[in-house]
Amino acid sequence: MARAKRFYVVCLANEGFEASLELRKLYVALGAVGTEEPGYLRVIDESGEDYLYPAQLFQEIAVPRRVARALSA
Repeated sequence: MARAKRFYVVCLANEGFEASLELRKLYVALGAVGTEEPGYLRVIDESGEDYLYPAQLFQEIAVPRRVARALSA
């Protein structure tokens, strides 16, 4: 099985998901937008597991390669 593409998103809203998502926190998202249910992103949340969340709760952000390596360590 191919490894999912990882990218970073920031949480802009967490209504209905307060226990799983923290506002303004950086999260790892897996796959590409639109590869899951339309309008959803697969995000590794506070539990350490990946779940589908509404994409409108997040904004994808670009991070420098050096920062991405540090975050994934």
